[in-house]
This record gives sequence, C-alpha cells and structure tokens, in this order.
Amino acid sequence: MTKKKDIEFLRVTHLRGPNIWTYRPVIEAWLDIGALEDFPSNTLPGLYERLTTLLPNLVEHRCGVGERGGFLERLRDGTYAGHILEHVVLELQNLAGMRTGFGKTRQTADGSGIYKMAFRTRQEQVGRAALVAGRELLMACIENRPYDLAAKVEELTDMVDSLCLGPSTGNIVDAATERKIPSIRLTDGNLVQLGHGARQRRIWTAETEQTSAIAEGIASDKDLTKSLLASCGVPVPEGELVTSAEAAWEAAQDIGLPVVVKPYDGNHGRGVSLNLMTQPDVEAAYHLAARKGDSKSVIVERFIAGNEHRLLVVGKRLIAAASGEALWVTGDGTSNIIALVDSQINNDPRRGTTEGAPLNALAPENGAEIILELERQGLTAYSVPLDGQKVLIQPNGNVAFDVTDQVHPSVAATAALAARVVGLDIAGIDVVATDISRPLEEQGGAIIEVNASPGLLAHLKPASGLPRNVGAAIVDHLFAPEETGRMPIVGISGRHGSTMAARLISWLLQVSGKKVGLSCADGLFLNERLLPKDGFSEWEAGERLLLNKNVEAAVFESGAHMILSEGLAYDKCAVGVVTDVTGHEELGEFYIETSDQLYSVLRTQVDVILPSGVAVLNAADPQVVEMADLCDGEVIFYGLDETLEAIVAHRKDGKRAVFARHDCIVLAVGDQEKVTWPLSPLVPPEAVLAAIAAGTALGLSPQLIGAGLRTFDAAPKKAHY
Repeated sequence: MTKKKDIEFLRVTHLRGPNIWTYRPVIEAWLDIGALEDFPSNTLPGLYERLTTLLPNLVEHRCGVGERGGFLERLRDGTYAGHILEHVVLELQNLAGMRTGFGKTRQTADGSGIYKMAFRTRQEQVGRAALVAGRELLMACIENRPYDLAAKVEELTDMVDSLCLGPSTGNIVDAATERKIPSIRLTDGNLVQLGHGARQRRIWTAETEQTSAIAEGIASDKDLTKSLLASCGVPVPEGELVTSAEAAWEAAQDIGLPVVVKPYDGNHGRGVSLNLMTQPDVEAAYHLAARKGDSKSVIVERFIAGNEHRLLVVGKRLIAAASGEALWVTGDGTSNIIALVDSQINNDPRRGTTEGAPLNALAPENGAEIILELERQGLTAYSVPLDGQKVLIQPNGNVAFDVTDQVHPSVAATAALAARVVGLDIAGIDVVATDISRPLEEQGGAIIEVNASPGLLAHLKPASGLPRNVGAAIVDHLFAPEETGRMPIVGISGRHGSTMAARLISWLLQVSGKKVGLSCADGLFLNERLLPKDGFSEWEAGERLLLNKNVEAAVFESGAHMILSEGLAYDKCAVGVVTDVTGHEELGEFYIETSDQLYSVLRTQVDVILPSGVAVLNAADPQVVEMADLCDGEVIFYGLDETLEAIVAHRKDGKRAVFARHDCIVLAVGDQEKVTWPLSPLVPPEAVLAAIAAGTALGLSPQLIGAGLRTFDAAPKKAHY
C-alpha cells in the first residue's frame, strides 16, 4: 500500500509538569509523516517560499543553529515535516499573542516515519488548537493550496483572550517566576496560587488572600468610604446620597454647583457625570447613574476641578500613578460626531476594544456617558458640528498616562493612608487634582474613590510614559525577600525500593514535627493517613498535596511511566532520589527500548533539583552515578558496599556518602565517619540507605533520624474513612 504525503497524529498528550523534554509543561504529539519521510523540505518545490510568505517571522526561530534565521537555514537545506510542524505551531501561538519558544522533534526509529514532537504551550486548549491548525497550514503549503491564516490567527487569538491569564494576573505570575516562586492556576479564571502547601499565597487578579471582605465591602460603599476618609483627615469632596432625581437636584443646590453625579456602588467610571450645572443635567445624570449601579442610590458631590488620576497603592507604598485626559473633536462642517470620533480619536493605534489596548475605542452612539455629555451640549452622536466647532466627548477618562515620577510625596502619603483607612492591602485611589506634583491642599484636590481589585493595565501598558512592574511590587508585598513560597519537596524515581524509601522519608519528616504529604505506589497520604484518590491520576493526586495549606513538606514517588505520560507533579524539589535505571522493557508503548533511553527519562528527577538542593544517588548503578554531573546542587551517594568506586571517589573529594558496614549504616563526610545507625531487618537496606541520605540532605539530625528508624512501621497502610 502506497503511503500518502500526509501527517497523522497518533497520540497527543499534555505533559503538565517537568518531563523528558523540559521542565515546563508541553504538548507531546506522536506523528506519522507517511511518504513525507522520503521528502525533506528541499525536495518539495515552493515549500520554502510559500511557508516564509505566510509566516515571515520564522526568520526569528534560531533552531539548532543557535542564530537568527537558523530554522530557515534548516528548511532550505532540508529538514523533515515533523520538525517543520514544530516551528509552525510555535509561530501560530506567537501570532495569537501567547509567546512560546521551546520545541523539539525526535525520530523514534530510523526510516519509520514516526516522530515525537513536543512544544511549549501556556494553555492546553490553545496548544492543541495550534497543533491542528499548524498541520493544516503546513499541508496547504506542501500541496500548494490557499490557507486563510488571518482567520485562523483571529480564532486562536480569541482563545488566548478567553482562556489564558489576563495581562494583570500574568504580570504578577511572571514576577513570581522571576523570583523562582512556583505558581498553580486554580481555575479557568484568574485565581492563582503562588507557592506550595503551607507556604502558598493566593491572588485573584489584583486581590490577594490578605484582602479582607470587610475592606472590600467598605470600598464598594462610596458614602461610607468618604466618611471614614474624612474622619482621618483625608480630603474628600462634600457629597450626599440620594434616591430620586428630585433629591439629586436638591442636593446639588445644597452642595453648590457644579456637581458630580455617580452610582453609589459603581466602578470603572461607569455612570459618572461631571461638572453638572443645570437641573435637567443633574436629573438626567441621576437616571444614568441609577441604571449603571446595582441600586437606585446615587451620590451627588461637589465637582473638583482638575484631571482624574489613578494611584496604585500596594501594602503601604505608592507603586504607580496614571492620569486621564479630556477628549474633544473639532467639526469640519460635513462629518457627524461618530465619524469625527473615528477619525480624530479612534484612529490612535493605542485604542482598541480588547483588554490589551491601553486606551478604549469610543462609540458615541452607544456610550451612555458620552450620549449624556453630548445632550448637555445640545447634540447627539449623529449631529454635524460646524467647521472649527470644538465638541467635548469625554470630560475625564482614559486614565492611562503614566505620571508616577511626578506625584508629590504628600499626595503619595495621602493615597497610602486612604488605602489603610479602608483596610485594603492593594487599592486603586482615584484623585482629582490640577497638578499631581503639588500637595492637594494647595489646589483644592481631593480623593474621590478608593477601589478594591484595581485594574493594573494602565500601569503595565500606559498610553505614554514608563511601564511600571506592579506585579513585582505585589509579589514583594506577599513574600519577604528571603521567601520562595517553597516547602521541602523530595522526589524519588526508580523501581527497586523506591516506595519503601518514600514512606520512610515521609515518616522521618513527620517525626521532625512537619505535616507531611506523601504520594507513592501505596497511595496518597497526609501524615500517615491514607486519602481516597477519587479517580485522580497520579499527577492530579500529587498536585493535591501542593494545594493543601496544611502540608508543610511533601514526598513524591514518580516512576518512569508517570514522567512519560503526565510529567512530574512539582516543578522543583529540594532533594531528588534515583534508585536505579531498570525496567525499560515495560515502556515499549512509549518507544523506550533501551536503558539509555530510560536514563533520559529518569534524569528528569535530577534536572529539577534546586541549586540549593541535593541529589541522592545509588552508587551501585553506573547509570545513576552518571546523573551526578547533571545536578545543580550537592550529591550524596549511597550503597551497601563502601568500596563502590563512586563512594570512594566521592569521599576523596570530601563529600557525603551513606553506606553499610556489617550490621550498621554509616554517614561519612570525606574521610570522617560522623554517625552510625543499626540496620533494620524489616526494611530493605537500600531503601533505608536512600532514606537516611535524604533525611541528612534535608538537615534532619542524626538523633531524629535514629528515632524515626526505630518507630517506623513498614506495614502498608489501610484506608480509614
């Protein structure tokens, strides 16, 4: 049967943790490229030209050459369809706004046409969609068929916008990553855990677990907020709460014109009308504010002259500030307001309708605030102003112009005080002032609102001025400089004695006073209590320990099958144990056919050890010994025979080793033998050696390790529900 020139997906797997490819989540696709195995790219006429025309940014892909244009060089000289697909999928994700760069493709056997291809993705559904789209695009180029790239990129971009973290949350997560703090997305939205177990913190966009519900409730009650601020000496405009249009006009007269009318419980400036001077304007503004809020209660307050500013306070410090601007159009005698807004305001490339645009595109025919502003001037969106006539479209908005460096110290202090008065750890303080570089008292400025969960985009991507790394400030607020959000994690890979070693290490940690989670072949445990798995996979069961705020340390047994099918459940560990490199015969379904290939799988356990961590390696297995060179941290060898070459050489270098001598276990540091423990007849000796080495790596004292060995129950645990 003649093979087709086509690409078939045999298997597509999302590896959610560190894996054989990299320490980041990837999608792994097994490909059958059929007859294309006999047709490298340089034998397919026009493929290079068609592909580079559709995806010109492929020139930025360095590939194995390591230089700009590296992939195109490979494409020109001849490479195979699986490798080309890898780069096409990466570029489609980049075009959709989800930046990725890692990819690898490997043939499973010479001439078979079967390839394993892996690529980094930040969101599984987007990655899978990009994979399918990449195949369609590549086959269209090979077969010289048209392909609607713009439509596909738009589809993928919509997926990125709806499924990926928003820019504000993403900035915080990126800042945590910079500090080596791990993160776990808890929902399809923006709820994210930073750190593991008992050392975690949670964020929800610009809210943290330290943001109290009481403070949020105060911030949403604008009248109460103003009362509290005023009682603490913070300048606020005089105002009154009303429930009818008639009462709004009465309040305006009492306060003194001009006034501002806004919803009692609104946000983001919706339903706010400024500088109102007449009864019709005030009453119309009341109805708008009542529609935009969640109740009929509306605030009427004294109008403060000046521009609106948003000051971001994190903890007790001002982190960023942005100012707004009034928006006007100038008539030409022929165009209506809609056309003038499009040609004079919306033509700014910084404006758009997506969350990523620093400025909003305006729709004068639909925006209630703009409609009301135009009515005050005797106009509608369809009016045609005279040539040269200036029309105010928005009196104050688009608070997106960075002024952080201009804020007067007293204004910054007042904003920080306002956040503390309300009780918010992160707050957006709205200030109206003519000049933000002068004290508010000098110019009659005031704080008009305090907002919980403030938007961060104006500070991350200002329309002008410097972007501010607010994510770093929020992470620094949540974690002290020395904190990483990490708890002690021990990972164990191998077949011989790994389960018993995992259980014994868990027990030693528990004896030390920690609440310990354990995921191993015997089940999922919390402080020796067997938990139901509830249908979770090994990876999902392990992640439950990372999510549990009661867990202070965790031990994970991760076999080669799990690494190949799901990846590790954690990103990094303090101690990594490898017991042996055996059992490749059981992994044929993954095209693992030799011990060298299995070595490449199990080395993952060593690759994820922190620089401050320790690899615990079996000195009796030559391939395990080879892994010592891969460890970024320290290495402790263990073995039953103290004359093993790896142990002898290690001790000569003054390093630690654990070995058996007669009926005892010895911990040696160089030529010094520090301590001995009796061997237990109930536990396989190599498992005991591995556990003692891991306990030593974790800083447990010899006395505590001895107590743990004496009290350990080697019998398998049974569930108690």
